Amino acid sequence: MNNRSFLLLSLTAVVFAPALVSRAQQADPSPAFTRPRVVNTAQQSSAPAPVRVPQQPVGTTQQGAPPAPSASPAPNPTTAAPQYVAPAAPLQPAHPPSLSKFRERAAEAQRLLKSRLTLTSSTPNTAFVTLAALEEGSSKIHTLSLPKETFLKAGTDVVLTTAQGLNVRVQVVRPNYVNTAVALSDAATGKQLTPLVVEYPIEKFGRFREMAYYSSAHPALVSPEVSKHGQTYVRNMLDLAAQRLKEKGKIISPETVDIAERLCLVEHVDHDRYRREDRKRLFEEVYALYGLNELDTYRYSVSSAGAGGMVQMIASTYQLVRQAHPGVGLNPDFVAGMRNHGNALEAMLLYMQDTWNGLALDPDVLDALANKTATRAELAAAGYNSNPARLPLYLRRGGTAWKSLIPRETQMYLSIYSSVEGLMQFKNRGSDSAQPAPQRVASGTSRE
Repeated sequence: MNNRSFLLLSLTAVVFAPALVSRAQQADPSPAFTRPRVVNTAQQSSAPAPVRVPQQPVGTTQQGAPPAPSASPAPNPTTAAPQYVAPAAPLQPAHPPSLSKFRERAAEAQRLLKSRLTLTSSTPNTAFVTLAALEEGSSKIHTLSLPKETFLKAGTDVVLTTAQGLNVRVQVVRPNYVNTAVALSDAATGKQLTPLVVEYPIEKFGRFREMAYYSSAHPALVSPEVSKHGQTYVRNMLDLAAQRLKEKGKIISPETVDIAERLCLVEHVDHDRYRREDRKRLFEEVYALYGLNELDTYRYSVSSAGAGGMVQMIASTYQLVRQAHPGVGLNPDFVAGMRNHGNALEAMLLYMQDTWNGLALDPDVLDALANKTATRAELAAAGYNSNPARLPLYLRRGGTAWKSLIPRETQMYLSIYSSVEGLMQFKNRGSDSAQPAPQRVASGTSRE
């Protein structure tokens, strides 16, 4: 071969070698981890399938996010990324267990989750939540972990494998932190499981604070029996609180207790859902939470204003009540006091009675009551939600239109109160005149 031929061959190799390498890289891509696909409600009919999300092994003790897959050796493509699976079967109707059976199995599930946590680590991975659910028929309790980010994503629709080996479809119905509602079903048959309890790590400023155990009002759990029990629970707890205060020399009028009973529901009605959804079902859902969790209901609930627990009282108001009634013995710790239903309801009743005692001495309030411009229930509810000291001014300036002067949030609050009065059944302890006239509003999705 002469020098000229050798030069031509060398130039050819230089030109075509990079192209061959590039084509080789495109033909054999390395597997890469991708985020789980999220299917929202509007997309479910056209989506090809839910996706399988890599699970955190039950009992893992590592703090923070799971480690990224190593680059060498090359990971198995079936485990390196979520894999599409066959479309999940249509969701079958739920068969809620009796309340007594639910309580028994939920307590068992909570013991199971707590024992697993104790055996593995005192500091759990805050990036994951764990669900426990009951498989109908087999009576087997399944546990499954999923990223908190996925759990709190509206419209999430994924397939997970439980620690017991069952492929389960998880659909997030309503994300709300520890109170997130889900639908769980066998991915192969669509048969629903009964959600029992969620183990949810609560963190503050990026650090683990406590582990919450809670039962949300999952669609598979809300039933007339559960809602009725929740309403009875609220009533009984209020009666006990009023009786304890009476034994300590603090008399709470029956009308005040009646209004407080409504407020224990009104305080926890989401305003946006109230505008859009069936209102009676929404109210029954709140009572279902009381029925499912009883003493722990709204234990972890804190509003944007810092109001906590069942009665949604802020810390400054609570301390004022404690100072005004030192002999009652309210818990000096605000958080603990709000989490204890008996203590919180005593504080609520004392505050409401003190507020009404003050309002009842004001001539503008007396005129409004005499002229039927306002009712005691409306004024007491408005005073609980906003500054009661401004109510006489609103009544004097607004007359029959006084509600247009109160804060917009309080206007919505009174609308919910009126709807509760019209749609739910209560047994009044006091005079019917203390309650607003029932408004038979439609329970549909009409906006106000």
